[in-house]
Amino acid sequence: MAWSTKQLADLAGTTLRAVRHYHEVGLLAEPERRANGYKSYSVTHLVRVLRIKRLSELGFSLAQIATMDDADQRPEEELRALDAELAATIERLRRVRAELGVILDGGAPTDLPAELAEATANADLSEADRSFVLAMTRVLGPRSLEAYGSLLRAEGTDPLDAEFDELPADADEQARGDLAERMLPRVLEVLREYPALSEVGPDAPHSQRFTSNTIDMAITDLYNTAQQDVLGRIRQNLAELVQQARREERPGRAPGEQEQGIRQA
Repeated sequence: MAWSTKQLADLAGTTLRAVRHYHEVGLLAEPERRANGYKSYSVTHLVRVLRIKRLSELGFSLAQIATMDDADQRPEEELRALDAELAATIERLRRVRAELGVILDGGAPTDLPAELAEATANADLSEADRSFVLAMTRVLGPRSLEAYGSLLRAEGTDPLDAEFDELPADADEQARGDLAERMLPRVLEVLREYPALSEVGPDAPHSQRFTSNTIDMAITDLYNTAQQDVLGRIRQNLAELVQQARREERPGRAPGEQEQGIRQA
């Protein structure tokens, strides 16, 4: 007695399409044909389909199954490799679930990486600020990102933040200068507390020049001309403080000049 393709599929608990696909990819040998031209499957074919199905259920791909010998009922190397792959997948899914918990319970944004998503959950960031933080995750090293996260967790609501966010592009010279002057002490305090924000550390993925250019591009793209001018004034004031410290030969390092600390300060 022999089986048709449909009968084979039913016995194996699979579909006609699956059996035909196994033929197409070379996993299942073609059977002999009856006088009427229909395929005639045997127990050997059933066993092969059942084995393919079982290995697929365990997580092996069809390409992996194709490399296995039917005689090897316990492919040790392949099983250990699959076990390691599954362990990595489980760990990744565990991290994803933890991140989803932060997003669902804490209101964290979905577009930020895990190390900053939780930190920004309670931070009152504007859309421009959040986009800036996201861009910084691509150019700052782990040390700077950790400092960024600590800063965002520690920072409370400050009227200067809202004032900066609402500053119109056509704000006059006096308004820009006044805001920059009032923001400067806070910037200095932040850079003293989080020195990793004042420099591009050796753990950064790119050069200092590339990082600085990226920061400049982000500020230009995300903030209006008046806001850019305020940040430029703060940067200039920081540079002057650095020069003054050098002239007075003060020990230690004066506040850094990089803007990644400026905006979130």
